[in-house]
Amino acid sequence: MKTFKLCASVLAFLLTEPSHAEIELGLIELPPGFTIEIYAEGVDDARQLALGDKGTLFAGNRRAGKLWAISDVDGDQRADSVRLIDEDLKMPSGLEFRHGALYVGAVDRILRYDDIESRLEQPPEPVVVTDALPGKEHHGWKYLRFGPDDKLYIPVGIPCNICDEKGFGEIRRMNPDGSDMEVFAYGVRNSVGLAFHPDNGQLWFTDNGRDMLGDDIPADELNHAPKQGMHFGIPYCHQGDLLDEEFGKGKDCADYVPPVAKLDPHGAVLGLAFYTGDMFPDGYANRLFITQHGSWNRSEKSGYQILVLDVNPDGRVLDVKVFASGWLQDEEAWGRPNDVLVMPDGALLVADDKAGVIYRITYTP
Repeated sequence: MKTFKLCASVLAFLLTEPSHAEIELGLIELPPGFTIEIYAEGVDDARQLALGDKGTLFAGNRRAGKLWAISDVDGDQRADSVRLIDEDLKMPSGLEFRHGALYVGAVDRILRYDDIESRLEQPPEPVVVTDALPGKEHHGWKYLRFGPDDKLYIPVGIPCNICDEKGFGEIRRMNPDGSDMEVFAYGVRNSVGLAFHPDNGQLWFTDNGRDMLGDDIPADELNHAPKQGMHFGIPYCHQGDLLDEEFGKGKDCADYVPPVAKLDPHGAVLGLAFYTGDMFPDGYANRLFITQHGSWNRSEKSGYQILVLDVNPDGRVLDVKVFASGWLQDEEAWGRPNDVLVMPDGALLVADDKAGVIYRITYTP
Protein backbone atom coordinates (compact mmCIF):
# COMPACT_ATOMS: atom_id res chain seq x y z
CA MET A 1 0.00 0.00 0.00
CA LYS A 2 1.29 3.41 -0.94
CA THR A 3 0.40 6.48 1.10
CA PHE A 4 1.44 10.08 0.76
CA LYS A 5 1.28 13.48 2.41
CA LEU A 6 0.91 16.64 0.37
CA CYS A 7 0.03 20.18 1.38
CA ALA A 8 -3.54 21.38 1.17
CA SER A 9 -2.71 23.84 -1.59
CA VAL A 10 -1.88 20.91 -3.84
CA LEU A 11 -4.69 18.61 -2.74
CA ALA A 12 -7.58 21.05 -2.45
CA PHE A 13 -9.18 22.82 -5.36
CA LEU A 14 -12.10 25.19 -5.60
CA LEU A 15 -15.27 23.82 -7.14
CA THR A 16 -17.01 25.48 -10.05
CA GLU A 17 -20.34 24.73 -11.68
CA PRO A 18 -19.84 22.30 -14.61
CA SER A 19 -21.16 23.54 -17.93
CA HIS A 20 -23.33 20.46 -18.39
CA ALA A 21 -24.75 20.19 -14.85
CA GLU A 22 -27.81 22.37 -15.40
CA ILE A 23 -28.93 20.36 -18.42
CA GLU A 24 -28.45 17.00 -16.75
CA LEU A 25 -29.99 18.00 -13.44
CA GLY A 26 -33.02 19.17 -15.36
CA LEU A 27 -33.55 15.58 -16.46
CA ILE A 28 -33.89 14.29 -12.90
CA GLU A 29 -37.51 13.62 -11.93
CA LEU A 30 -38.41 14.04 -8.25
CA PRO A 31 -41.68 14.29 -6.31
CA PRO A 32 -43.20 17.79 -6.07
CA GLY A 33 -41.35 20.11 -3.73
CA PHE A 34 -37.99 18.32 -4.02
CA THR A 35 -34.92 19.88 -5.64
CA ILE A 36 -31.59 18.35 -6.66
CA GLU A 37 -28.36 20.36 -6.86
CA ILE A 38 -24.64 19.68 -7.14
CA TYR A 39 -23.03 19.48 -3.70
CA ALA A 40 -19.54 18.53 -4.86
CA GLU A 41 -17.90 17.70 -8.17
CA GLY A 42 -14.55 16.31 -9.17
CA VAL A 43 -15.04 13.37 -6.79
CA ASP A 44 -13.64 10.70 -9.06
CA ASP A 45 -15.63 7.43 -8.84
CA ALA A 46 -17.51 8.55 -5.70
CA ARG A 47 -18.67 5.50 -3.74
CA GLN A 48 -19.79 5.15 -0.11
CA LEU A 49 -20.15 8.38 1.86
CA ALA A 50 -19.38 9.00 5.54
CA LEU A 51 -19.76 12.17 7.58
CA GLY A 52 -17.19 13.27 10.15
CA ASP A 53 -18.02 14.79 13.54
CA LYS A 54 -16.84 18.22 12.35
CA GLY A 55 -18.82 18.12 9.12
CA THR A 56 -16.22 16.77 6.71
CA LEU A 57 -17.72 14.48 4.10
CA PHE A 58 -15.62 11.50 3.05
CA ALA A 59 -16.06 9.52 -0.15
CA GLY A 60 -14.58 6.17 -1.12
CA ASN A 61 -13.41 5.15 -4.56
CA ARG A 62 -13.28 1.71 -6.14
CA ARG A 63 -11.54 1.87 -9.50
CA ALA A 64 -8.62 4.22 -8.81
CA GLY A 65 -7.95 3.44 -5.16
CA LYS A 66 -8.51 7.01 -3.97
CA LEU A 67 -9.91 8.48 -0.77
CA TRP A 68 -11.58 11.89 -0.73
CA ALA A 69 -12.34 14.51 1.95
CA ILE A 70 -14.94 17.13 1.02
CA SER A 71 -15.43 20.36 2.96
CA ASP A 72 -18.15 23.00 3.04
CA VAL A 73 -16.25 25.66 4.97
CA ASP A 74 -18.65 28.58 4.49
CA GLY A 75 -21.79 26.58 5.25
CA ASP A 76 -23.60 27.42 2.01
CA GLN A 77 -24.49 23.73 1.45
CA ARG A 78 -22.06 23.39 -1.42
CA ALA A 79 -18.58 22.01 -1.03
CA ASP A 80 -15.71 24.48 -1.19
CA SER A 81 -12.94 21.94 -1.66
CA VAL A 82 -12.20 18.32 -2.40
CA ARG A 83 -9.01 16.87 -0.96
CA LEU A 84 -7.35 13.65 -2.03
CA ILE A 85 -6.18 12.25 1.31
CA ASP A 86 -4.83 8.91 0.13
CA GLU A 87 -4.40 6.88 -3.04
CA ASP A 88 -3.07 3.59 -4.41
CA LEU A 89 -5.32 1.73 -1.99
CA LYS A 90 -7.05 -1.52 -2.85
CA MET A 91 -10.62 -0.57 -3.77
CA PRO A 92 -11.26 1.66 -0.73
CA SER A 93 -14.96 1.98 -1.46
CA GLY A 94 -16.38 1.32 2.02
CA LEU A 95 -16.26 4.06 4.69
CA GLU A 96 -17.48 4.62 8.23
CA PHE A 97 -16.73 7.22 10.89
CA ARG A 98 -16.41 6.68 14.65
CA HIS A 99 -14.93 8.73 17.51
CA GLY A 100 -12.89 11.02 15.26
CA ALA A 101 -11.50 8.22 13.09
CA LEU A 102 -12.29 7.27 9.51
CA TYR A 103 -12.57 3.52 8.87
CA VAL A 104 -11.88 2.38 5.31
CA GLY A 105 -12.64 -1.02 3.81
CA ALA A 106 -9.97 -1.96 1.27
CA VAL A 107 -10.87 -5.54 0.22
CA ASP A 108 -8.63 -7.63 2.48
CA ARG A 109 -8.19 -5.13 5.29
CA ILE A 110 -9.81 -2.40 7.31
CA LEU A 111 -7.78 0.80 7.74
CA ARG A 112 -8.28 3.58 10.29
CA TYR A 113 -7.26 7.22 9.90
CA ASP A 114 -7.14 8.69 13.42
CA ASP A 115 -8.14 12.29 14.14
CA ILE A 116 -8.47 12.74 10.41
CA GLU A 117 -10.56 15.91 10.40
CA SER A 118 -7.80 17.81 12.22
CA ARG A 119 -5.17 16.47 9.84
CA LEU A 120 -6.62 16.92 6.37
CA GLU A 121 -3.66 19.01 5.20
CA GLN A 122 -1.19 16.35 6.34
CA PRO A 123 -3.18 13.08 6.39
CA PRO A 124 -1.89 10.48 8.85
CA GLU A 125 -0.61 7.07 7.93
CA PRO A 126 -3.49 4.63 8.33
CA VAL A 127 -3.57 2.05 11.09
CA VAL A 128 -4.34 -1.49 9.94
CA VAL A 129 -7.29 -2.52 12.11
CA THR A 130 -7.44 -5.99 10.57
CA ASP A 131 -6.03 -7.79 7.54
CA ALA A 132 -8.01 -10.97 8.18
CA LEU A 133 -10.44 -10.52 5.27
CA PRO A 134 -10.22 -12.46 1.98
CA GLY A 135 -8.12 -10.78 -0.69
CA LYS A 136 -10.07 -11.70 -3.81
CA GLU A 137 -11.24 -8.59 -5.64
CA HIS A 138 -14.29 -10.01 -7.46
CA HIS A 139 -17.19 -8.69 -5.31
CA GLY A 140 -14.51 -7.89 -2.75
CA TRP A 141 -15.15 -4.15 -2.40
CA LYS A 142 -16.72 -3.19 0.91
CA TYR A 143 -19.53 -1.18 2.49
CA LEU A 144 -19.07 -0.46 6.20
CA ARG A 145 -21.57 0.25 8.97
CA PHE A 146 -21.26 0.42 12.73
CA GLY A 147 -24.27 -1.19 14.36
CA PRO A 148 -26.02 -0.18 17.58
CA ASP A 149 -23.88 -2.85 19.30
CA ASP A 150 -20.79 -0.73 18.38
CA LYS A 151 -19.52 -3.50 16.12
CA LEU A 152 -18.36 -2.87 12.57
CA TYR A 153 -20.38 -4.83 9.98
CA ILE A 154 -18.57 -5.86 6.79
CA PRO A 155 -19.90 -7.76 3.74
CA VAL A 156 -17.68 -10.38 2.11
CA GLY A 157 -19.08 -11.10 -1.37
CA ILE A 158 -18.59 -14.32 -3.29
CA PRO A 159 -15.58 -14.16 -5.69
CA CYS A 160 -17.54 -15.15 -8.82
CA ASN A 161 -20.89 -14.88 -10.56
CA ILE A 162 -22.12 -17.90 -8.62
CA CYS A 163 -20.07 -20.42 -6.68
CA ASP A 164 -19.84 -22.18 -3.33
CA GLU A 165 -16.61 -21.16 -1.65
CA LYS A 166 -16.02 -21.31 2.07
CA GLY A 167 -15.38 -18.01 3.80
CA PHE A 168 -17.31 -15.94 1.25
CA GLY A 169 -20.93 -14.87 0.85
CA GLU A 170 -21.10 -13.52 4.39
CA ILE A 171 -21.70 -10.42 6.43
CA ARG A 172 -19.18 -10.30 9.25
CA ARG A 173 -18.84 -8.08 12.28
CA MET A 174 -16.00 -7.22 14.62
CA ASN A 175 -15.07 -4.90 17.45
CA PRO A 176 -13.72 -1.45 16.51
CA ASP A 177 -10.17 -2.64 17.25
CA GLY A 178 -10.52 -5.61 14.87
CA SER A 179 -10.94 -8.25 17.56
CA ASP A 180 -13.62 -10.96 17.80
CA MET A 181 -14.47 -11.09 14.10
CA GLU A 182 -17.44 -13.39 13.50
CA VAL A 183 -20.01 -14.19 10.83
CA PHE A 184 -23.35 -12.47 11.35
CA ALA A 185 -25.19 -13.64 8.20
CA TYR A 186 -24.66 -16.29 5.51
CA GLY A 187 -25.78 -16.78 1.92
CA VAL A 188 -25.19 -13.18 0.77
CA ARG A 189 -23.94 -12.89 -2.81
CA ASN A 190 -22.78 -9.29 -3.11
CA SER A 191 -24.10 -6.75 -0.64
CA VAL A 192 -22.96 -3.16 -1.10
CA GLY A 193 -25.47 -1.60 1.27
CA LEU A 194 -26.08 -2.00 5.01
CA ALA A 195 -28.39 0.01 7.29
CA PHE A 196 -29.84 -0.36 10.79
CA HIS A 197 -33.45 0.57 11.50
CA PRO A 198 -33.64 3.64 13.77
CA ASP A 199 -36.38 2.12 15.96
CA ASN A 200 -35.03 -1.33 16.81
CA GLY A 201 -31.45 -1.37 15.46
CA GLN A 202 -32.03 -4.39 13.22
CA LEU A 203 -29.96 -4.87 10.08
CA TRP A 204 -31.32 -4.37 6.57
CA PHE A 205 -29.14 -4.94 3.52
CA THR A 206 -29.26 -5.01 -0.27
CA ASP A 207 -27.97 -7.93 -2.31
CA ASN A 208 -27.30 -8.18 -6.03
CA GLY A 209 -28.70 -11.22 -7.85
CA ARG A 210 -26.58 -13.47 -10.04
CA ASP A 211 -26.06 -12.94 -13.77
CA MET A 212 -26.50 -15.13 -16.86
CA LEU A 213 -30.05 -16.36 -16.22
CA GLY A 214 -31.71 -13.86 -18.56
CA ASP A 215 -33.11 -10.37 -18.34
CA ASP A 216 -35.77 -10.93 -15.73
CA ILE A 217 -34.37 -13.37 -13.16
CA PRO A 218 -33.25 -13.40 -10.50
CA ALA A 219 -34.44 -10.29 -8.69
CA ASP A 220 -32.13 -8.10 -6.68
CA GLU A 221 -32.97 -8.33 -3.00
CA LEU A 222 -33.69 -6.26 0.07
CA ASN A 223 -33.09 -8.40 3.15
CA HIS A 224 -33.81 -8.08 6.85
CA ALA A 225 -31.58 -9.78 9.44
CA PRO A 226 -33.00 -9.31 12.96
CA LYS A 227 -30.64 -11.89 14.46
CA GLN A 228 -27.30 -13.58 13.91
CA GLY A 229 -26.91 -16.82 11.96
CA MET A 230 -29.56 -16.42 9.26
CA HIS A 231 -28.85 -17.87 5.78
CA PHE A 232 -30.19 -15.96 2.78
CA GLY A 233 -29.81 -18.71 0.19
CA ILE A 234 -26.76 -18.02 -1.97
CA PRO A 235 -25.56 -19.98 -3.90
CA TYR A 236 -28.42 -22.48 -3.59
CA CYS A 237 -31.56 -20.34 -3.80
CA HIS A 238 -32.18 -16.95 -5.44
CA GLN A 239 -34.87 -14.36 -4.62
CA GLY A 240 -36.35 -16.73 -2.04
CA ASP A 241 -38.06 -19.06 -4.50
CA LEU A 242 -35.69 -19.92 -7.37
CA LEU A 243 -33.28 -22.82 -7.00
CA ASP A 244 -29.94 -22.34 -8.72
CA GLU A 245 -29.61 -24.51 -11.81
CA GLU A 246 -26.30 -25.92 -10.56
CA PHE A 247 -25.95 -25.41 -6.81
CA GLY A 248 -29.64 -25.79 -6.04
CA LYS A 249 -29.75 -29.51 -6.77
CA GLY A 250 -31.07 -31.34 -3.72
CA LYS A 251 -31.84 -28.07 -1.93
CA ASP A 252 -35.12 -26.47 -0.86
CA CYS A 253 -35.71 -22.71 -0.88
CA ALA A 254 -37.87 -23.15 2.22
CA ASP A 255 -34.68 -23.78 4.18
CA TYR A 256 -33.42 -20.24 3.59
CA VAL A 257 -34.56 -16.74 4.48
CA PRO A 258 -36.41 -15.01 1.60
CA PRO A 259 -35.96 -11.33 0.81
CA VAL A 260 -38.45 -8.87 2.25
CA ALA A 261 -38.62 -7.24 -1.19
CA LYS A 262 -37.75 -8.37 -4.71
CA LEU A 263 -36.31 -5.48 -6.67
CA ASP A 264 -35.58 -5.00 -10.39
CA PRO A 265 -33.40 -7.82 -11.77
CA HIS A 266 -29.91 -6.54 -12.59
CA GLY A 267 -30.83 -3.06 -11.33
CA ALA A 268 -27.77 -3.29 -9.04
CA VAL A 269 -29.08 -2.18 -5.66
CA LEU A 270 -26.27 -0.63 -3.64
CA GLY A 271 -26.27 1.97 -0.85
CA LEU A 272 -29.26 2.57 1.38
CA ALA A 273 -30.24 4.76 4.31
CA PHE A 274 -33.23 5.24 6.59
CA TYR A 275 -34.47 8.80 6.55
CA THR A 276 -33.91 10.27 10.01
CA GLY A 277 -34.02 13.97 9.15
CA ASP A 278 -36.78 16.51 9.60
CA MET A 279 -36.59 18.40 6.29
CA PHE A 280 -38.71 16.03 4.20
CA PRO A 281 -42.49 15.71 4.69
CA ASP A 282 -43.75 13.76 7.71
CA GLY A 283 -44.52 10.66 5.67
CA TYR A 284 -40.82 10.18 4.95
CA ALA A 285 -39.82 9.50 8.56
CA ASN A 286 -37.85 6.23 8.73
CA ARG A 287 -38.52 5.46 5.09
CA LEU A 288 -35.73 3.59 3.34
CA PHE A 289 -33.88 5.11 0.39
CA ILE A 290 -32.09 2.64 -1.91
CA THR A 291 -29.86 3.44 -4.88
CA GLN A 292 -30.00 1.36 -8.06
CA HIS A 293 -26.64 1.66 -9.75
CA GLY A 294 -27.96 0.30 -13.05
CA SER A 295 -27.66 -2.84 -15.15
CA TRP A 296 -24.72 -3.82 -17.32
CA ASN A 297 -25.97 -7.14 -18.74
CA ARG A 298 -29.61 -6.60 -19.65
CA SER A 299 -30.95 -6.21 -23.20
CA GLU A 300 -32.94 -3.17 -21.99
CA LYS A 301 -31.21 -1.30 -19.19
CA SER A 302 -32.80 -1.03 -15.77
CA GLY A 303 -32.02 0.85 -12.57
CA TYR A 304 -30.11 4.16 -12.61
CA GLN A 305 -32.52 5.59 -10.05
CA ILE A 306 -33.33 5.95 -6.35
CA LEU A 307 -36.14 4.06 -4.66
CA VAL A 308 -38.00 4.95 -1.49
CA LEU A 309 -39.67 2.21 0.56
CA ASP A 310 -42.23 2.35 3.32
CA VAL A 311 -41.15 -0.38 5.75
CA ASN A 312 -42.08 -1.60 9.19
CA PRO A 313 -39.33 -2.17 11.77
CA ASP A 314 -40.36 -5.85 11.94
CA GLY A 315 -39.28 -6.43 8.34
CA ARG A 316 -42.45 -5.87 6.32
CA VAL A 317 -42.22 -3.77 3.18
CA LEU A 318 -45.46 -1.87 2.64
CA ASP A 319 -44.65 0.10 -0.50
CA VAL A 320 -41.89 0.62 -3.08
CA LYS A 321 -41.76 3.74 -5.24
CA VAL A 322 -39.29 5.45 -7.53
CA PHE A 323 -38.09 8.61 -5.77
CA ALA A 324 -35.56 9.96 -8.28
CA SER A 325 -34.93 8.99 -11.90
CA GLY A 326 -33.57 10.46 -15.12
CA TRP A 327 -29.97 9.31 -15.11
CA LEU A 328 -30.93 6.89 -17.90
CA GLN A 329 -32.01 8.50 -21.17
CA ASP A 330 -32.81 6.44 -24.29
CA GLU A 331 -30.70 3.51 -23.08
CA GLU A 332 -27.76 5.81 -22.35
CA ALA A 333 -26.79 6.53 -18.74
CA TRP A 334 -25.07 9.80 -17.88
CA GLY A 335 -25.01 9.04 -14.14
CA ARG A 336 -25.10 6.11 -11.73
CA PRO A 337 -26.25 6.73 -8.15
CA ASN A 338 -24.66 4.33 -5.68
CA ASP A 339 -24.95 5.67 -2.12
CA VAL A 340 -27.15 7.94 -0.03
CA LEU A 341 -26.46 9.81 3.20
CA VAL A 342 -28.85 11.80 5.40
CA MET A 343 -27.24 15.06 6.51
CA PRO A 344 -27.82 16.77 9.87
CA ASP A 345 -30.05 19.40 8.23
CA GLY A 346 -32.21 16.66 6.72
CA ALA A 347 -30.94 16.94 3.14
CA LEU A 348 -30.12 13.74 1.26
CA LEU A 349 -26.69 13.42 -0.35
CA VAL A 350 -26.27 11.05 -3.29
CA ALA A 351 -22.95 9.77 -4.64
CA ASP A 352 -22.66 9.27 -8.40
CA ASP A 353 -19.54 7.35 -9.45
CA LYS A 354 -20.09 7.79 -13.19
CA ALA A 355 -20.55 11.57 -13.16
CA GLY A 356 -18.00 11.97 -10.35
CA VAL A 357 -20.28 14.21 -8.34
CA ILE A 358 -22.29 14.26 -5.13
CA TYR A 359 -25.82 15.63 -5.30
CA ARG A 360 -27.85 17.30 -2.56
CA ILE A 361 -31.62 16.70 -2.53
CA THR A 362 -33.74 19.09 -0.49
CA TYR A 363 -37.42 19.73 0.10
CA THR A 364 -39.28 23.05 0.27
CA PRO A 365 -42.93 22.93 1.37
